[in-house]
Amino acid sequence: MSELVLDLECLRYDERGLVTVVVQDEASGAVLMVAWSNREALELTVASGKGHFFSRSRQQLWRKGETSGNELDVQQILVDCDADTLIYRVRPHGPACHLGTRTCFEPNPATLELGWLARVLADRAEDADQDASYTARLLARGVARVAQKVGEEGVETVIAGLTYDRSGSGEDRAKLVGESADLIYHLLVLLQVAGVDAQEIGAELQRRHVGRTVGSEGGGGS
Repeated sequence: MSELVLDLECLRYDERGLVTVVVQDEASGAVLMVAWSNREALELTVASGKGHFFSRSRQQLWRKGETSGNELDVQQILVDCDADTLIYRVRPHGPACHLGTRTCFEPNPATLELGWLARVLADRAEDADQDASYTARLLARGVARVAQKVGEEGVETVIAGLTYDRSGSGEDRAKLVGESADLIYHLLVLLQVAGVDAQEIGAELQRRHVGRTVGSEGGGGS
């Protein structure tokens, strides 16, 4: 059952009876697509928890994923200050763009988004079969084992960095990329098993950045 709440009476529809909907990935914050909805599409979205929209070209309702399977599970609906634009914070099932890309805004300017991976790890922790999932097996072994793996992957990443030759072949680059990916993956597993939300790390980094900026202007900070 959907638990979405939206006051349809407070919205300001345009002359066509539409409001703009910005679709945002809940985990990464990436903007996936922009579409339009009328009152009926909004009612269906609230009732079902699935993203419904109104096609201006076809003049009909449509549900994202009805043919592709790439549905949008809407987790939250936000209304802007003018009440004529909405944000759907969603959990996407597959690419959001009809061209098969993750977003309709490619190439995506974000260089490293890991919220999607944190969400996958959370799902693995809940219901994955340990026989079929390395992540599930690792999570089941607890903090100590996962922390050990982070240490191992950290050492291997350091070695890959120390032996990296920028003027050499692509093998060094591939090694450093691979070891770095292993390290980041295992670090996220550690956060998952320890019950630490990855967003807390992002907030701490932002706090440090803001503090450093303030400090550089004479106001203190790190």
